[in-house]
Amino acid sequence: MPDPDAKIQTGISIQNELGGFMIRILIADDHAIMREGLKQLFALGTEVMVVGEAVNGGQVLDALYAGGIDLVLLDMTMPGVSGVDLIQRIRAHESYPPILVLSMHNELPIARRALAAGASGYLTKDNKPETLMQAIRKVVAGGRFIDPELAEQMVFESSSPDQRPQHELLSDREFHILLLLVRGKSVNQVAEELSISNKTVSTHKARLMQKMKFQNNADLVRYALAYNLIE
Repeated sequence: MPDPDAKIQTGISIQNELGGFMIRILIADDHAIMREGLKQLFALGTEVMVVGEAVNGGQVLDALYAGGIDLVLLDMTMPGVSGVDLIQRIRAHESYPPILVLSMHNELPIARRALAAGASGYLTKDNKPETLMQAIRKVVAGGRFIDPELAEQMVFESSSPDQRPQHELLSDREFHILLLLVRGKSVNQVAEELSISNKTVSTHKARLMQKMKFQNNADLVRYALAYNLIE
């Protein structure tokens, strides 16, 4: 059932005062200050219209069924289904819009996972408004965009597997569970959020702990802080 709290506006494309069609954006971010700031930014111009807001993965999927969206501006970490899982679910929609990830995570492995899952662009939240607008235009036009600093890292990084961060060796599911655990979620809470069994979560947790050679959750949290994985 659609989420009654989701703010969704549907309809046909709307022309701006210059006769061009405005880009209809769904802002998906669980931080109210971020959503309000983006709405104020877009209101200063004539290119973008915010037609919906979502604070969790369920609301994003409800908005897709309502239609009338040209671009999903997506945070990577929200309550419920999020991150790579949410990107894949959006892509599974019959007529999905392009996805531009706008995240606080400036780690190349996270950006790479998002792009591999089907996002058309990845930008960190510390970029200038001009860069965000450039990314929006390019992605809506069918192109791809990656944060300039991350793109530079991608060019110069070593391709040697033994020099990659430990978390880049995890599967998408293991990495998602890692992010939830370091945010303070229990195994039961992770299972409920991902709609999987406690046993499955425990198995994934054991595997990721083994891969990363960690003994306990404190090791995970220290690592996550060192690599800026905690929002």
